[in-house]
Amino acid sequence: MNPLENTLQSTSFEFPKQTAFYSGKVRDVYTIDNKYLVMVVSDRISAFDVILPRAIPFKGQVLNQLASYFLESTKDIVPNWVIDVPDANVTIGKMCEPFKVEMVIRGFLAGHAWRTYRSGLRELCGVKLPEGLKENDKLPEPIITPTTKSHHGHDQDISREEIIAQGIVSEEDYAQLEKYTRALFKRGSEMAAERGLILVDTKYEFGKFDGQIMVIDEIHTPDSSRYFYASGYEERQQKGEPQKQLSKEFLRQWLIENHFQGLEGQTVPHMGDDIVQMVSDRYVELYENIRGAKFLKDITSNIKERVECNVQEALKKL
Repeated sequence: MNPLENTLQSTSFEFPKQTAFYSGKVRDVYTIDNKYLVMVVSDRISAFDVILPRAIPFKGQVLNQLASYFLESTKDIVPNWVIDVPDANVTIGKMCEPFKVEMVIRGFLAGHAWRTYRSGLRELCGVKLPEGLKENDKLPEPIITPTTKSHHGHDQDISREEIIAQGIVSEEDYAQLEKYTRALFKRGSEMAAERGLILVDTKYEFGKFDGQIMVIDEIHTPDSSRYFYASGYEERQQKGEPQKQLSKEFLRQWLIENHFQGLEGQTVPHMGDDIVQMVSDRYVELYENIRGAKFLKDITSNIKERVECNVQEALKKL
């Protein structure tokens, strides 16, 4: 077998007491006894809201292990859903009732925030932005720009006031979500700085379990966050040059260069072995830069069998 084909592209397990199954862009989520979630992080990769045709070796391991590391490193700030990480690609945790908003926090004017600003608007999600900013400038202070969770299409920007007025989240709970979001971003920024990185923006998802607010998804991974390299940041800003990013932006750029942005009528370009290898290598590089430790590949000839066996053993302990 071509080693680049030895990936976890999809799963269809039947676990004891399984009550539901959901397959997202990257994760396959199994509900157990309506109490627990088994989250299998596949090697699928998406860009422009499209799942690309080839899976990326070790991508699932990179994301799952980074998420595990950051959740463990922040549980003193806010509790999280994790019970066990029984496999390199799997996390098992509590089934929480999710809040229907994503808490996006931005320390710099980049991405969607910059595109909004460039269009002439000086307000984003009810937050006023000062005049005279350039792309990737540091904001006077981090801003929270929430989005509503959408199962179809793109998530929508929404303000704090609209969230509370529409009863999406109670005022008391929303105040706590903001507090947790700022504290997590502060910790993430400090951890990034230790690695010579800048945490530009990120998102957090929260839910409730037995009345307690918890983090319920990955945090500070390259799929949920944008990082810049700190070295040379100021010089690049002064010269008006693009910032050196640590994210999956390189993949989006390759797709754009090959005339694909997920628009109607466009076809995903052919992903040869060289591209698949490059993307895999870049994810390992992302891990080692963000984590500050060597990435240990869990290599096995039958990934599905390994995952199923490890999950079965873990479920016996619940």
